[in-house]
Amino acid sequence: MRITVEASGRQQRNKPMSGSRSAIPSRRQSPRVRLSRDEKARRTREAILIAGCRVVSSDGYAGASIARIAEEAGVAQGTFYNYFEDRQALFDQLLPYEGLRMRKWVERAARETPPGMDRECARFKAFLDYVSEHVGFYRILYEAEVFAPKAHRAHMENILQGYIRSFRRAIAEGRMHALGEVQLTCLIHHMLGMRAYAAMQIHEAGGAAERREIVAASLEVYRLLLTKGLFA
Repeated sequence: MRITVEASGRQQRNKPMSGSRSAIPSRRQSPRVRLSRDEKARRTREAILIAGCRVVSSDGYAGASIARIAEEAGVAQGTFYNYFEDRQALFDQLLPYEGLRMRKWVERAARETPPGMDRECARFKAFLDYVSEHVGFYRILYEAEVFAPKAHRAHMENILQGYIRSFRRAIAEGRMHALGEVQLTCLIHHMLGMRAYAAMQIHEAGGAAERREIVAASLEVYRLLLTKGLFA
């Protein structure tokens, strides 16, 4: 309120002027977004999957207890069982979940590259970059062969079939030498073996600089083998 002094010397309290604003603005809380039950369930399930990936990345499948995963996800152990029957049920979902993220990463990296050798090398490098930047992915992928064999077989089969479709298209368009089905499958397995051992080197590297060096050297050798062969 404003205080004015009249001629008589008495003070008179006046009401605030219409339209005036308080010096301290009122606090307005942003409206809370209420999630549906399905959305809450989806987010909780994904939080458990992400926590499972983190724990397996650091401790391996053998060291990934339900208590540890629930703690990492910020949920009670009882909540875990609302989404997964047991630890194995979660293990069977980790590689499909993380493997899909990896495949999307690779496809984004290679999308703008011309088909043929350049695209294959871009895919190879993108895979190694993913392993380098997501250091725990190696354990999720390759330990799954023992701890989540069904998921591992399904993941590798997806990769294999993707290569077969791509190479058949390249052969049909004359961009690649013709190969029989057995030869084609053997070639792809050899290429996947190169990826696996390069990934192992990256996983065991001493730091980021060494990982980058391994990625660059692996890509150089990969391109050399696929274009010119090993021997002069």
